[in-house]
Amino acid sequence: MDKFALLLVIIGAINWGLIGFFQFDLVAAVFGGQSAMLSRIIYAIIGIAGLYSIKMLVGEEKV
Repeated sequence: MDKFALLLVIIGAINWGLIGFFQFDLVAAVFGGQSAMLSRIIYAIIGIAGLYSIKMLVGEEKV
């Protein structure tokens, strides 16, 4: 689950980089615009993955 969440966070970061540098929203382009239901679901899933990934930042490391 951690690797899947990290993958989604990376996808989100790439999308934000594209928005910042080129004003291009890849998720919206692929899934039908920012207000399309599928795009909103993708945004929500990536957001949940980001929240889930906080535990990797503040959690105890297992050696």
